[in-house]
Amino acid sequence: MKNIAYSLVLWIVGTWCSVQPVQAQLYKDPSRPAEERAADLLQRMTLEEKIAQIRHIHSWDIFDGQRLDTKRLRSFVGDRCWGFVEGFPLTGESCHDNMNRIQRYMVEHTRLGIPIFTVAEALHGSVHEGSSIFPQNIALASTFNPRLAYRRAEAIARELHYEGIRQILAPCIDVVRDLRWGRVEETFGEDPFLNSVFACEEVRGYLDNGISPMLKHFGAHGNPTGGLNLASVNCGVGELHDVYLLPFRKVITSLPVQAVMSTYNSWNRVPNSSSHYLLTDVLRDMWGFKGYVYSDWGAIDMLHTFHRTASSKAEAAFQALSAGLDVEASSDCYPKLAELVKKGNIDIRLIDEAVRRVLLAKFRAGLFEDPYGERYATSAQLHPADNRSLAREIAEESAVLLKNDNQLLPLSLPRLGSLAVIGPNADQVQFGDYSWSRSNTDGITPLSAIRRMAEEHGVEVRYARGCDLMSTDTTHIAEAVAATKTSDVAIVFCGSASASLARDYGGANCGEGFDLSDLSLTGAQGNLIRAVHATGKPVVLVLVTGKPFALQWEKANIPAILVQWYAGEEEGNAIANILFGRTNPSGHLTVSFPQSTGHLPAYYNHLPTDRGFYHKHGSPETPGRDYVFSSPNALWSFGHGMSYTTFAYDHLKIDQRTDSIKVYVDITNTGKVAGKAVPQLYVRDVYSSVATPVKQLKAFNKILLSPGERARVALHFAVADLAFTDESGKSKVEPGEFELQVGESSDSILLRHTINIGNVPTSKAEETVNITKTKINGKLINISGVVRDVQATPIEHVEIYSTGNAQVVAVTDKYGKYAAKVASDDVLVFKKSGFTNVSREVNGKKTINLKMQ
Repeated sequence: MKNIAYSLVLWIVGTWCSVQPVQAQLYKDPSRPAEERAADLLQRMTLEEKIAQIRHIHSWDIFDGQRLDTKRLRSFVGDRCWGFVEGFPLTGESCHDNMNRIQRYMVEHTRLGIPIFTVAEALHGSVHEGSSIFPQNIALASTFNPRLAYRRAEAIARELHYEGIRQILAPCIDVVRDLRWGRVEETFGEDPFLNSVFACEEVRGYLDNGISPMLKHFGAHGNPTGGLNLASVNCGVGELHDVYLLPFRKVITSLPVQAVMSTYNSWNRVPNSSSHYLLTDVLRDMWGFKGYVYSDWGAIDMLHTFHRTASSKAEAAFQALSAGLDVEASSDCYPKLAELVKKGNIDIRLIDEAVRRVLLAKFRAGLFEDPYGERYATSAQLHPADNRSLAREIAEESAVLLKNDNQLLPLSLPRLGSLAVIGPNADQVQFGDYSWSRSNTDGITPLSAIRRMAEEHGVEVRYARGCDLMSTDTTHIAEAVAATKTSDVAIVFCGSASASLARDYGGANCGEGFDLSDLSLTGAQGNLIRAVHATGKPVVLVLVTGKPFALQWEKANIPAILVQWYAGEEEGNAIANILFGRTNPSGHLTVSFPQSTGHLPAYYNHLPTDRGFYHKHGSPETPGRDYVFSSPNALWSFGHGMSYTTFAYDHLKIDQRTDSIKVYVDITNTGKVAGKAVPQLYVRDVYSSVATPVKQLKAFNKILLSPGERARVALHFAVADLAFTDESGKSKVEPGEFELQVGESSDSILLRHTINIGNVPTSKAEETVNITKTKINGKLINISGVVRDVQATPIEHVEIYSTGNAQVVAVTDKYGKYAAKVASDDVLVFKKSGFTNVSREVNGKKTINLKMQ
């Protein structure tokens, strides 16, 4: 009996042992669902291995300059698999040599062999030396050509695969509303819809090409208090969802993105990196996000040191993790989690859930089957020639022609004898933040491109820097004036400069952490422009920049103005082609230009109340109201962009369906050169239960037309896109009237049509007062009165129209007073532009006071 029992035990043990190797391979079995594999792997991990999986290895931990220190790697990692590793200071070739070595260590020399996410910044190209430098985000969006976002991501992906990178900290899809903020350049602009379209295309481009993108920065971010980076944002729930979160929602609910980055700042006093509402209630419960949330660098520790909502690193770790922030980067709070678990102060299930999300993302990204990126090896290449061509294409489509009096541009080289090229940005590349270089050896400057093209026609180029971007020193402006006086035309390059990530932070007035209190051109640039203009020679101003500046004087005095957002390594060739007519500019503004810093905010999609009530805009010569000395309007509004040709819009057609509105418009090139039209469709909710913007972009297109060519262009949108979010967080489309506006920009609407959603009877926004002639028989009497607005302010220049006599019989004075002689049975209509007409029957009354809206 003992022998039988003993044999049975041996059989059971043997069977168990023979099954274990199969079970041990479950998480490595690609035929099993990712959820099963993650669950299997998770239950095998120790607490320490779990915490390592939601942490980051940084380059300073394991690199000595460009050299991977394998001893430090072994010492730092041990036999635990970590979640993430970066090498931001590394060159592209160093990444190529070392990222797969780190990956091989994780796969082959740790207990469980879990691959690591190799991480890079790639806002507009990989941040590692030798990589292609593409135009910055604000330039990309100004093309109004979303297909270029896909192609740029596709091109960057090839270089990332060469460098051994699988996870990028991009795209940045923040909606910007304060232009003092240095990070304006990283965004797609002020409009949530435009951001959404470009975000989806860029994310799709990465996902289709084997790179995991990370949406940043999640939360209300682009309107920091005072324009200061990391400052808080305060707004209602409706604005949070309909402005700042809209691009994130569009991407997350339509594409299988696996990573989101939290923000440094707070919304309504709660740090976004510890906001359960944002990271769990909205992101996961409302939208169904299945990926992981990654902290912006050092953001978790900032809960303790900056926000001061946590009294220790351990408390900061608890706040972040319990809110739904899974991965810690560049701080060391999460190591405190082990002690909290052992003391029973935190539920291990919180850690398990964070680890599970990271593991699932790795399974879904194919890291376990292809940890070394062999699938993409054949197409992987560093800085291929076609990337340079794409960089130029984006640069040429992104430049915005703001002003062109008397068709000064394009300049005709055969008709010129000489050119003055002036300014601090004429002979200096400006790539923008999150680039690896600031050196002219890595790109084409405007001066070098202009010289090359001018030499082909024997045109002499005289260059003078004139001033720098920062100093108020005007010593060298005289050299610029002298060069201009002896030249036919002056081209002045001014603007801004941004730092390069983890490398050179000197002389920057734009980019992350470089915010401005004043949007006037910095240093002596304004003095330089005025001095060159004073010569009397034709002047072209090219603003090379990452953000708008206040150019009120320049708009009034300089005949031609171009804005070239940071345009990448081909910036010089692109702007030269535009200046000399080889390329017709087709960029349009994604951010409005304010008249001054005091005119902020300047975004176009404001509420009806937010551009004044009185509409009596003043000036120093004639003071008024809204404001006393100016109008509240932008210098150039969102969507503005001129061309070397002209376009006509007509035949608006609406095809209204249950779930969509299909809009068509005919566009004709009425000029003499080929050009790209950018029709834009805006919608205004005529009446709604909460205040909604005066107009919102809902569709746009871009079409190339030859001279005289006519085409029908589609501008479609979904009825669901007419929804707004109320303060309870509920999104809905309210029945009613919606005005469709089609035009060339937000302030140049050419065609309008009102539709009805929800079978509600159409109502007029304003009652039309009948001013047809009235029969009168009464005796003449003297009447008088005062006309005021709803705030009891007297209204000047109101016309009092007698319908009996069919003529104006009086006009109010500056005190709102009037007097007239009219028939006792007359009907008077009070009229003034900008006010609703008011009709009053006299009925023998000698005094008629009234209020006008």
